[in-house]
Amino acid sequence: LNMFVEKRKPHPFMSDQQGAVESGTRRKVKRLLSFQRYCHASRLLRGLVPHTPGSLHLLDDDYLGQAAHMLSKVGTWNFDIFLFDRLTNGNSLVTLMCHLFNVYGLIHHFQLDMVKLHRFLGMVQEDYHSQNPYHNAVHAADVTQAMYCYLKEPKLAEQLSPLDVFLGLMAAAAHDVDHPGVNQPFLIKTRHHLASLYQNTSVLESHHWRSTVGMLRESGLLSHLPANMSHDMEQQLGSLILATDISRQNEFMSTFREHLDNQDLDLQHAPHRHFILQISLKCADVCNPCRVWELSRQWSERVCEEFYRQGDLERKFDLEISPLCNQQADSVPAIQIGFISYIVEPLFEEWHRFTEPSPLSQTMMGHLHKNKARWSRLRHMHTPPDTQTHPLAEEPDSEGGGGEGEDIP
Repeated sequence: LNMFVEKRKPHPFMSDQQGAVESGTRRKVKRLLSFQRYCHASRLLRGLVPHTPGSLHLLDDDYLGQAAHMLSKVGTWNFDIFLFDRLTNGNSLVTLMCHLFNVYGLIHHFQLDMVKLHRFLGMVQEDYHSQNPYHNAVHAADVTQAMYCYLKEPKLAEQLSPLDVFLGLMAAAAHDVDHPGVNQPFLIKTRHHLASLYQNTSVLESHHWRSTVGMLRESGLLSHLPANMSHDMEQQLGSLILATDISRQNEFMSTFREHLDNQDLDLQHAPHRHFILQISLKCADVCNPCRVWELSRQWSERVCEEFYRQGDLERKFDLEISPLCNQQADSVPAIQIGFISYIVEPLFEEWHRFTEPSPLSQTMMGHLHKNKARWSRLRHMHTPPDTQTHPLAEEPDSEGGGGEGEDIP
């Protein structure tokens, strides 16, 4: 307890006058001193700073046992992250990351301080907006679990270094941190400060990365490492997180296809491993249509609900309603069919080639084709014959076609 109390004392650089400010105000000031905390005071669509959870919730023995049993099967593709989140009382991301760090021996390898690790992971989990139907900490945990499955692929597993694994898991956990629940075009047309800060380019992805760096530094997780090493880790995390920008999809797909066609990927070469980590994270971020239907359907409904909320906001403020955000015109089946056809299928077909193909890849492709067929049946059941072609089908290469630009994982 003393360790945590010590963390809450005013920083030495504060003046005596500031140190005398009542504890609530002092905490608020301290939060505003770092980059990612600034966003709590100015977050889009939120007027209040989220409640600080303090320590992790203690679970009943029965729930602990069930959560531990699930973790023993965390490498299986039918892992139910929604159930796991309930069993961990909303702490799925922290619990999962601690488990995976132990599985890989990363705590010992990098000599990480457990208190700092829990502090960092707690900050990341807290900075996801629980009000978002889709871009929340459960999505981050789901992407992390998928990333773990991909890191275990035979083509990759024996080639990865501890640093590769560390970066892959960290990027997965933090790739959407502090997501406001609206897409990049919305931030641009409402002149949000983040759009100005990042000059309308990879706005959300840049914010996710910079927020992660801020939390790494505030927690001191990497402070014991040489400065050049921690800086390199921060830059590589940025490269991974920025790869999730769907407006760069064609760029990555072209490079991936070229490597596979030329058969020149050498995973003993660090830049090639990093590129495959980028592709792995991209796959993990949009893998929902490759899950079993019961899980895939829930994610599809959640992301569409988030789109529709943005559309409602745009309607309320007399803004042009973004593609895929009009609940009256854009049905869940239509959105999912467009997303699968133009984003997910092309990516996973190349991943299928890369894995040569693996049992997991075959399983994912099977689910993908079944889910697409099911959405097609649902669409025909509810779509009038004269309905126009879905926006994704008309403009598959536009920046508004998915991800953070039009994020539809």
